[in-house]
Amino acid sequence: MQDQEELARRASTGDRAALEALLAEIQPSILRRCARFLPCYQDAEEACQDVLLQVARNIGGFEGRSKFSTWLHVIIANSSRQTYRSLKRRAVEEAHEQPPIDVADARTTSVIAGSRLDLLDALERLENRNADLVGPVVLRDICQLDYREIAGQLGIPEGTVKSRIHQGRAHVREYLTAG
Repeated sequence: MQDQEELARRASTGDRAALEALLAEIQPSILRRCARFLPCYQDAEEACQDVLLQVARNIGGFEGRSKFSTWLHVIIANSSRQTYRSLKRRAVEEAHEQPPIDVADARTTSVIAGSRLDLLDALERLENRNADLVGPVVLRDICQLDYREIAGQLGIPEGTVKSRIHQGRAHVREYLTAG
């Protein structure tokens, strides 16, 4: 097993074998991380495949200014949130096209699934209100990056990261308690 940072560096220069080794190496952890965001395993698998595809397509843009794992966290967070939005949109479209059927609401059948859905809804509401606050909150509270890594990834001062996380958490808390 080679170091992921080294594989990413080599893959970013066009080394196809390094890219294939990197994708195989990171796939299990991507799936686990996507599952932190999404309540259903199949949805996490879908997001995982999207992340792997994005890594393969965009590895040439990885410049090594931040750690590969930090770069990957951002892709995972964005892909998981995009998968959730897509699933919500599909559910609304299907509800209009088909007669209603009695399907159990994940929020009542699983506390964990419900809390994830509530959090994703709150993050979506926050994004509509102030998109600058979402990234720092997701990177800190879900991806568990430290403030320095977040500042480096987003290209903003550490103090700004802390301020945005504080503001974002306050809004998310408000959305979660109002629901």
